[in-house]
Amino acid sequence: MSTEPTTEHAPEAHTFKAEVQQVLHILAHSLYTDREIFLRELISNASDALNRIQFEMLTNREALDPEVELAIWVEADSEQRTVTIRDTGTGMTLDELVEHLGTIAQSSARAFVQQTKEGNKAAASEIIGQFGVGFYSVFMVADKVTVVSRSYRPGVEAAMWESTGGDSYVAGPAEREGRGTTVTLHLKEDAAEFASGWRIEQIVKKHSDFVAFPIYSGERQINQRKALWRRAPREVEADEYKNLYRQLTLDADEPLLHLHLSTDVPVDLHSVLFVPAKRERGLIERRIEGKIKLYSRKVLILDEVKELLPAYFRFIEGVVDSEDLPLNVSRESVQSSPVLQRIKKTLTGRLHRELNELADQKPEQFAAFWEEFGVFIKEGVATDYEGRADLLKLLRFHTTRGGDELVTLGQYKSRIVDGQSEIYYVLASSLEAARTSPHLDPLAARGIEVLLLTDLMDGFMLSGLRDYEGLKLRNIDEAELDLPGEVEAAASQVSDEQFARLAEQAAATLGDKVKEVRASKVLRDSPARLVSDDSMGREMQRIQQLLGREAEQSPRIMELNPSHGLVAALARRVEANADDPVVAAALEQLYDNALLIEGLHQNPATMVPRILKLLEAAARTG
Repeated sequence: MSTEPTTEHAPEAHTFKAEVQQVLHILAHSLYTDREIFLRELISNASDALNRIQFEMLTNREALDPEVELAIWVEADSEQRTVTIRDTGTGMTLDELVEHLGTIAQSSARAFVQQTKEGNKAAASEIIGQFGVGFYSVFMVADKVTVVSRSYRPGVEAAMWESTGGDSYVAGPAEREGRGTTVTLHLKEDAAEFASGWRIEQIVKKHSDFVAFPIYSGERQINQRKALWRRAPREVEADEYKNLYRQLTLDADEPLLHLHLSTDVPVDLHSVLFVPAKRERGLIERRIEGKIKLYSRKVLILDEVKELLPAYFRFIEGVVDSEDLPLNVSRESVQSSPVLQRIKKTLTGRLHRELNELADQKPEQFAAFWEEFGVFIKEGVATDYEGRADLLKLLRFHTTRGGDELVTLGQYKSRIVDGQSEIYYVLASSLEAARTSPHLDPLAARGIEVLLLTDLMDGFMLSGLRDYEGLKLRNIDEAELDLPGEVEAAASQVSDEQFARLAEQAAATLGDKVKEVRASKVLRDSPARLVSDDSMGREMQRIQQLLGREAEQSPRIMELNPSHGLVAALARRVEANADDPVVAAALEQLYDNALLIEGLHQNPATMVPRILKLLEAAARTG
């Protein structure tokens, strides 16, 4: 097949845009540990072109060479020190060559340059394909690249593009008999290893083994082609799943879990889904959301489909293929497709089952999963009523039992005390803050276990978690908390008159921040707490914080502990001098401390001058 530039019209020289020159300089003059990825990028480009022509020919029989095999050919010539990649895809016109190879979207180029400046250069090869600069990776190994292409559109002449990786390139008419694109790399001396057929095959096996089209070296097919997800799970080795995951994600870590599903009832479905080991994947790209590729009858329809799983499973990676999907399904019609809805229901159900089996059979692995992705499960409890029963079994909590043990709601229920009819929880800014929360005093005295909720997402989760197997969930900061059991009240250290004066002073100092200041009937070891008689307003404030919005602080009831030494000392100061500035500062600090512990303080830095003032007063007194 002839793929030579034509001599009828001389190719014209063009100057690369500044952004492209920056990218080329980085690629040509930086050392990467994985230069072989240039072949992965070129094969991916060829595969994309084949996918596009396959889709195009479903409705367009006028395309050039409709009967030609859809395939990729890779040839290495050690004597000439060249590598040639040829495909029978859509091909490109002269204008398209200039558009696609002569320019890069400025934002993509800037992002790539910035990432390579900030990150480890040895890991930069992992992000080449993510910023639209994949083709230019050829200049890591080549000192000249020639592209000859002919579009699938009848009557359009072939075109060529050539560059040595400097600040310019040439483009013009060319000769090519058939549809598609040929890329010829003239390798640098230090990249001669890639002009070996054995080396090329090794790279294809590593990076492109599951490309949906045959890849030939000479007459021999060197990739598996039959997609792993279309094979029976019993035929697939563990390493093959790992390789597929690596191809899909470029993540160096092994996945925590994979789900291989192949069925024709109630819907034809072939899928491999992965739960990553970490929430953030990649050394440079801080991606936390997975991508699921959608195929219809072995044709790639959409490179990323978010509607195939509930939003709370958006960390899942994988591939879904179905014979039942219409070939003309589009991103806009995905949500309304009944087949997609059945696939979604099937995949969601299986993921619930697999995760619950992981929790039961491999608790240590599940603990690792919960550490990374528990926040998504909490989101699901609030948003997915249909899957709520399965999701509740996945929930894990720290409790006042101490240590690092995580418990289920079922375990909590099995340990409730006599007369207990509710599940108690406390909201705080951190685990340490939760364990020192003043709200725990009356429950600790009664030996009642409390769930420690410290994520901002917990407030959102509670909107969908009001009860569990007959037990209502109760926030222990509520104003009138009816607890089982009796405990002896702590002895007051101040008279009723002294406390009344302190409460009056506190109300005047805090103003609209509090609804009321009163003596606590339940506090034992803590000086103060804020209680609420508006649970919905309090939880809405947490949800607003989760969404990054400023939320107005609702007035709460402040309870002071008359049996605590600090409160008694403040009461005596008020008795001696009602205008004592230390009292006002201390009362404001007690209020802010309560907000801080619960994670509701919006600007803790404002406390610093007051704390310094109190320290000065303490130093003078000492």
